[in-house]
Amino acid sequence: MTVRKTRRTPLAVLAGATALVALAACDSKSDTGTDSAAAGGPIKVSASDTACEVSATTAGAGNLTFEITNKGTKVTEFYLYAEGDRIMGEVENIAPGLNRRLIVEVADAGKYQTACKPGMAGDGIRGDFTVTGGVAKQNDANAQKAQATKSYAGYIANNTGALQDETAKFADLVKTGKVDEAKAAYARTRVYYERIEPVAEKFGDLDPAIDIREADLQPNQKFTGFHRLEKDLFKTGLQPDSGQIADKLVTDVKDLVTKTKTLELSALDLANGAKELLDEVATGKITGEEEAFSHTDLWDFQANVDGSKGAITALRPILQAKDPALVSTLDKEFANVQALLDKQRAGDGFKLYNELSQDQVKEFASAVDALSEPLSKVAEVVSK
Repeated sequence: MTVRKTRRTPLAVLAGATALVALAACDSKSDTGTDSAAAGGPIKVSASDTACEVSATTAGAGNLTFEITNKGTKVTEFYLYAEGDRIMGEVENIAPGLNRRLIVEVADAGKYQTACKPGMAGDGIRGDFTVTGGVAKQNDANAQKAQATKSYAGYIANNTGALQDETAKFADLVKTGKVDEAKAAYARTRVYYERIEPVAEKFGDLDPAIDIREADLQPNQKFTGFHRLEKDLFKTGLQPDSGQIADKLVTDVKDLVTKTKTLELSALDLANGAKELLDEVATGKITGEEEAFSHTDLWDFQANVDGSKGAITALRPILQAKDPALVSTLDKEFANVQALLDKQRAGDGFKLYNELSQDQVKEFASAVDALSEPLSKVAEVVSK
């Protein structure tokens, strides 16, 4: 069974803000009980604390649109999984009473699974889903989209290459007991992972093996990866197995790099990934939960923003042609978030997150909300 990282409740949702989770308007009533999706029609998902009712269990290959309504009392998520729990698309942070839309390209016929995750924890409430037929992937059929995915593939290759190199150096520092140097290397090594996290999450157990937090561990799950070493370095001191954990991290990162080289992404993957990275900020960085021992959350925050902007940069020609006003809004809101991050710089990095005031945290949350809203529109524009 695949164990994925648990998403934490975002500060904006806790505060009652709705901009982070607002997407294109969806009908709040779910018509469940049909066996197959009407041609071109959205698939309604009614999520509650105990059920995940999907209005169709079969659809033709191509762009699939899921409209999710949270009728429960807990913040929830919705996923479409391929075999091996490979994530085809996901929507996080759906607060009670709110709607979200997921548009995902599924080019290949086969068996899939839908999942709602009330409380954003565990494997979720699963259901079988079948895709029939088969279509040419968008990145093959459309030259402009093909160029976007090619550009972003270069971005991924640059960051995974740097991640592999820096992780090896970081692991060597841990294994040789150079604690102060390893502490200094920790945040700057993780930057390369945080920029590409939506891509890493497509590979089953690799993401939790590399990046799970202690608070998200499931019963009998081994604590490995960056955050285990973070705890060893910044809280408990190096442990007898710290070297083994470091070696495993190097191996897992190498495996990730190898798998990304053959991964085929679509323009919709880029659009959804840009939004997912802002969700990462809201669920872990804004709350200060991501780097519980080192408090280097602002490094991760910056990396998530960089990764989101990297995807939007690749998509920019498409967006500019279809919705130039959206591009202007994105540019403005990205600049606003960056300006706030720049205020917290210290040397070649950032202040520790526990040094921020509550007013500064709220200011970050508001800016992330403002950027998240236009980002939520990108997938729909790209899918047209």
